[in-house]
Amino acid sequence: MNLASRVETAQMSDDDLDRVSGGLAVGGSGGLHIETPIADLCADLVAVASPEGLTAGAGVSAATL
Repeated sequence: MNLASRVETAQMSDDDLDRVSGGLAVGGSGGLHIETPIADLCADLVAVASPEGLTAGAGVSAATL
């Protein structure tokens, strides 16, 4: 007796595949790192635009030496 489940295949259009795989998007990022005698400072920016909307984020960190 074969207990493996049956799997059916189906054709997907390019539009359906884009929606399943995350679609089309464009993004950018940038960063800045400053090292001083008393501390390290870092800042990062990121933005991604897709048909579903815009996502943006920023981060800042500092560490003393």
